[in-house]
Amino acid sequence: MENKVALIGIVVENFDEISNLNAILHEYADFIIGRMGIPYKKRDVSIISIAIDAPGDVINALSGKIGKLSGVTSKTVCAKIDEE
Repeated sequence: MENKVALIGIVVENFDEISNLNAILHEYADFIIGRMGIPYKKRDVSIISIAIDAPGDVINALSGKIGKLSGVTSKTVCAKIDEE
């Protein structure tokens, strides 16, 4: 399966799920290019962006696991990049 480059945007409203989110991200560490987290105290949320290079099924699995967490919202944007 062809790899895709994707960005997963995550908004965390339920901070009790942070350890579960980190455990999920750790499972996929080999595919993660980078991660940026921004605590937004004014709105009491954390905003996290994950850049990933992986097969589509891996991206979908990661996004699905994140989406099952209570109080955590995520959206994924994919770009098909030709292998060099």
